[in-house]
Amino acid sequence: MKTNHILRAAVLALALGCFGHAQAIKLGDKGAALHGNVQTDWLFAQDDASIGAGPYDDKVLSNTYASLSFLSKYVDAGARLEFMKWPLPGYEPDFKGWGVPNIYVKGKYKGFELTGGDFYEQFGSGFILRTYEERSLGIDNSIRGGRLKVSAIPGVRLTALGGVQRRYWDWKKNAQVYGADAEVSIEELSKRLADRDVTWTVGASYVLKHEAEQDIDVPGTDFRLNLPQNVGAWDVRSNFRKGAWGVQGEFAWKDQDPSYDNHYTYGRGTAVMLTGTYSRSGMSAQVQAKRSENMSYRIQRSVRGTSAFLNNMPAFAYQHTYPLAALYPYATQNVPGEWAFQGSFAYTFKRKTALGGRYGTKVKVNLSYIRGLNYKDDANPDDYTFGDNSVPTTFFGLGQNYYHDYNIQIEKRLTPDFQFTFMYMNQLYNQTIVEGHGGDIKSNIFVLDGKYKLSKKVTLRAELQYLTTRQDQKDWAYGLVEVSVLPYLMFTVSDMWNCGGKGTHYYMAGVTGNYKSNRLMVSYGRTREGFNCSGGVCRKVPAMRGVQVAYTYSF
Repeated sequence: MKTNHILRAAVLALALGCFGHAQAIKLGDKGAALHGNVQTDWLFAQDDASIGAGPYDDKVLSNTYASLSFLSKYVDAGARLEFMKWPLPGYEPDFKGWGVPNIYVKGKYKGFELTGGDFYEQFGSGFILRTYEERSLGIDNSIRGGRLKVSAIPGVRLTALGGVQRRYWDWKKNAQVYGADAEVSIEELSKRLADRDVTWTVGASYVLKHEAEQDIDVPGTDFRLNLPQNVGAWDVRSNFRKGAWGVQGEFAWKDQDPSYDNHYTYGRGTAVMLTGTYSRSGMSAQVQAKRSENMSYRIQRSVRGTSAFLNNMPAFAYQHTYPLAALYPYATQNVPGEWAFQGSFAYTFKRKTALGGRYGTKVKVNLSYIRGLNYKDDANPDDYTFGDNSVPTTFFGLGQNYYHDYNIQIEKRLTPDFQFTFMYMNQLYNQTIVEGHGGDIKSNIFVLDGKYKLSKKVTLRAELQYLTTRQDQKDWAYGLVEVSVLPYLMFTVSDMWNCGGKGTHYYMAGVTGNYKSNRLMVSYGRTREGFNCSGGVCRKVPAMRGVQVAYTYSF
């Protein structure tokens, strides 16, 4: 029976992929069109006790998405089918299922837009509201209800919404979210500012979460918590730019919101962020600081893991793509909170200068530094639970070190056909804070990435990486060779070797093909247990071995 379902899912994905054309299907001569997309990922799993892969109850696992949307001048509509009857490893149990969880109709007319059904929304930086889809993390916290957007007045944008939030295959009717947002572009209302090359946007948001009462007993007593049914949150922000300079500030405040995340304590939440930027030809710089405390904001107070969040606190850690640099990724600590600092600087040395050489040289420096909050009178947040007040903190004080990442990247072309990137990174990763065990991991990481153009259609790329540390699993080495045959094929072979620990090899070989709007990737090998992170949210991914197939199509 299971095999029949798998075959049906595969046939559905391929049929939808073969449907349509490389471009959107036009309907009539008034701009209406159909758009579609298919994404299906498969693992044909093999047990491998040496790396902790398996044993698997199901040897064939897959995640499949297929969407279809109709776009026109006045009306948009769409739906998405999801099939995760036997999902890929590492997702939460409630992720399993299948159906059509996303369907919507949108009307548009002269600056007014009304949506009914499932939609995504973000207010400001997402401190109090961010609903989005991130398939690699298993996150889809869309809102099912109604939303009105108004932009009929130049420079003024208004949003009002209400509904229930998706948590996997559940939309609890006893928990609703309501929100409103206003944003004003002052330079659109003032010709004087526009003439002076000034852009200035200010905004304010309000979100209200309503959740029914719930019986949560205080351990060792006959009492139960008096939980608020309504939890509100405010956000104000300003983004000012003149010429090459910019400054952005944002502040958010949340009512008492006892939940599993904060041990059911009754503290209020706050978040403040300040960003400064500078950009001109050949140079850019950015510095940021953020303090957040007790800013876990879920539609369901007793849920844990990565689901049911109404908000998202942006990560202040550089998002690395090199495997060893991303071996210990940082996850934002909403509770108790954190002080986070980030800075980046990029400069291009011009051609035919001492440091630029014949082709110029690009240098990027990135700094991330994250600490915990400082508590008054040696208070310990773990000692406050079930009905206590919030843990007393100092605003400017810094607590224990959570994470730092200092890295420098140099991009250099030596000949018309050869260029390379070198990166050095120094990292501290507090594994106890992020994962709950292990202590501090201090590492140095070196990366050399070279690309050589063999001909107009063939390019060879190679990576060499090394991570050295005395903690956790000790040293790692990584090598990759990639051959691209434009525009259709790419062949890749790689190996991640735990050379300082157990000596385990995580080898992988794959081929990727592209044809028009089709992309097919087939690979075989091992995947190390670790974390997949995006935007400060992380999902633990178990070790895997087997054949992986990924196919996407869009029109």
